[in-house]
Amino acid sequence: MIEVLYFAWVRERIGLPRERIETGAATVADLMAELSAREPRYAAAFADPSSLRVALDQELADFDAPLAGVREVAFFPPMTGG
Repeated sequence: MIEVLYFAWVRERIGLPRERIETGAATVADLMAELSAREPRYAAAFADPSSLRVALDQELADFDAPLAGVREVAFFPPMTGG
């Protein structure tokens, strides 16, 4: 089981702050494809990967990062400085 967290507009599009899922995805990109295939709201949230960042167990990661051993995946928009 993996805990998937959604922040900011990603949460608004999906309509959930978090969910626990069973997945066979090997990488973050595979997980995004799996989620996108669920329903249109997920497809809308993951339509433009360049507008997303991901953290695995609270460490920033790339979309090709493996999910083996990961307990938490968080999706969020890029942070802006200020």
